[in-house]
Amino acid sequence: MKFELPKLPYEMNALEPNISAKTLEFHYGKHHQAYITKLNNLIPGTKFENASLETMIMEAEGSIFNNAAQVWNHTFYFSGLKLDKSSEPQKQVDSAIKSSFGSYTEFKDAFTKAAATLFGSGWVWLVKNAEGKLEIIQESNAGNPLREGLKPILTCDVWEHAYYLDYQNKRPDYLNAFWNLIDWDVVEKRFL
Repeated sequence: MKFELPKLPYEMNALEPNISAKTLEFHYGKHHQAYITKLNNLIPGTKFENASLETMIMEAEGSIFNNAAQVWNHTFYFSGLKLDKSSEPQKQVDSAIKSSFGSYTEFKDAFTKAAATLFGSGWVWLVKNAEGKLEIIQESNAGNPLREGLKPILTCDVWEHAYYLDYQNKRPDYLNAFWNLIDWDVVEKRFL
């Protein structure tokens, strides 16, 4: 199976001023594409040649896992964004957040802290566990919660390439902007 860069659900400048078109050109157009290209070069002749990304995330190790997970993680991240400064969780996600964290503010603070304190590069995820409760987890590098039997519903990419052009080394500034970009309609669908 040959993987292709999925089309963004918005224009390259649609997330400005929180994420610039220049950052998307590099993050989506170069980094995301590079993981796809590497994966397509790694899998021919392996047992993963016709496998889904999810299968590779669950079963592969090393370079195949890293590139498959990064393709999946980036696709998930980009597809959950839109510019909507007034947006907050709705319906079932809102109820689950309040049940799991006490309030939206407490959830937002905990998620931001997890993203700010993740050492090095990686991802912070809001996931639904087997009991239907929400958890915030940190994953280094290409880590993906599918491997732990968790259902991802939201992620924030905290690799420097996600924010360096816009925020340099100021990860907290990027995280503040991130809250203006969550597409809670997509998060709601992922939760169900």
